[in-house]
Amino acid sequence: MDTRTLGRTGVQVSPLCLGAMMFGAWGNPDHDESVRIIHRALDAGVNFVDTADVYAQGESEEIVGRALQGRRDEVVLATKAHGQMGEGVNRQGNSRRWLVREVEDSLRRLQTDWIDLYQVHRPDPTVDTEETLSALTDLQRAGKIRYFGSSTFPAHEVVEGQWVAKERGLSRYVTEQPPYSILVRGVERDLLPVAQRYGMGVLPWSPLAGGWLTGRYRKGMDASSAPVSSRAQRIPARFDLSLPDNQRKLEAADALAVLAEEAGLSLVHLALAFVLRHPAVTSPIIGPRTMEQLESQLGAVDVVLTDDVLDRIDEIVPPGTTLAAADAGYAPPSLTDASLRRR
Repeated sequence: MDTRTLGRTGVQVSPLCLGAMMFGAWGNPDHDESVRIIHRALDAGVNFVDTADVYAQGESEEIVGRALQGRRDEVVLATKAHGQMGEGVNRQGNSRRWLVREVEDSLRRLQTDWIDLYQVHRPDPTVDTEETLSALTDLQRAGKIRYFGSSTFPAHEVVEGQWVAKERGLSRYVTEQPPYSILVRGVERDLLPVAQRYGMGVLPWSPLAGGWLTGRYRKGMDASSAPVSSRAQRIPARFDLSLPDNQRKLEAADALAVLAEEAGLSLVHLALAFVLRHPAVTSPIIGPRTMEQLESQLGAVDVVLTDDVLDRIDEIVPPGTTLAAADAGYAPPSLTDASLRRR
């Protein structure tokens, strides 16, 4: 498998990143099988693995740590912090207090002495950007982490992070991990061009739109026949077929499945190849739950979409369009907190 440079770091990573969210209670509770899936991905040429502390409350990190024993040096290992971990009001967020504490817990669970890419999982409007960057810079200088990045940050917060790092003499975010798929194209408007401008690596999450682009969602389906998954139970707003936004996704997914069939491709390969094609993208994050799902995704790196196929995709979902607001990944407090909109 060929490699790509991770932003301007010089680090070489595979064009697919193995996401570990589905390993553990959130997806596959069988640790042995999850380890086999990770090993199969490494044997196929994937050298980039991404997880997060919050995935099954640390269980995913523990599985990844076990799988990488004896193979740690060959893997670029990424994890994230921000989400609530256990009880306690300060066991979350982007404060120095929490990041310095939580990186130690992640190192322990991952059974490693360093993390290659430590990512801030979501913005935290209660914390000054300089505090977060200062804490991450100190962790980098201490050798706990090699680089750090952001995840699901709006474009303006990416710009602010770059500006604060420059003004305060701190290390900067070298990557951004946004939601991006054929059904979720909003980041094409500003986030992807901004990431290119600053030379950031881009690691799209959910390139299969949470399973919508696997071929399992077709027209005529209703709530009684919709696929059942733990993800749909955790975030029903993204999967409830009674919602108008999700009906639009159903129409688009069906049209894309027809297009894939006409092009002689699986819908999975069409969807992944589309994300891989964007010049800003480094490595889309695939998140298989089973070995079969992994095998169905690995071959996408060899697929090249023609301009005719890309034009057809643009007709089904226009550039810069996100069909369902719930798929955007982050809504700022200015939208979710009514007190900020009213006197």
